[in-house]
Amino acid sequence: MAGVDDLARALERTPGGGIILTSVDAIADWARGYSLWMMPMGTACCAMELIAASFSKFDFDRHGSIPRPDPRHTDVMVVAGTITHKMAPAVKRLWEQMPDPKWCIAMGNCAVSGGIFYYDTYSVVRGVDTFLPVDVYIAGCPPRPEALQDAVLRLRDKVRAESISPARVREVEGILPLPSDPPKGEVAAESTGGGS
Repeated sequence: MAGVDDLARALERTPGGGIILTSVDAIADWARGYSLWMMPMGTACCAMELIAASFSKFDFDRHGSIPRPDPRHTDVMVVAGTITHKMAPAVKRLWEQMPDPKWCIAMGNCAVSGGIFYYDTYSVVRGVDTFLPVDVYIAGCPPRPEALQDAVLRLRDKVRAESISPARVREVEGILPLPSDPPKGEVAAESTGGGS
């Protein structure tokens, strides 16, 4: 990615480089979004659903999401399950071995907030976001593989909105609604003038 970063800096300095940078952004983000290789970090019962997601029934390969056991070849870490304080440094070490740009998906209640085990024992971390930057959260105990597919699609939308230049943000219309979007009923009521 060092070559892409150098290209982004060079294009920002040249006259008209913003137009070229938009095209390079689109190509780079398309390639990133459709080749999200996953580092499966299954630590508890959610790992069974993570394993089930790799079966042919769910066909994650069509999204370009292929599980790889080596952190040096992956873009996305999927943390599925309970993380203890003793395990957190090892997970962080694997995260640091992943090349940039990298993203994280917290899968299941234990990875999101410590789950039911956080209140019963002193050794469980409150959530993986206490030591890793999480991009997409998946609720559920355990969440289904379809929820992981939805998370991959949401992450793809986020990747498409990023720029190779740190000073720019691309406006991209996603295929899925974001939490900040107004509900469809409210949009329809505003466009008709309020209703009553």
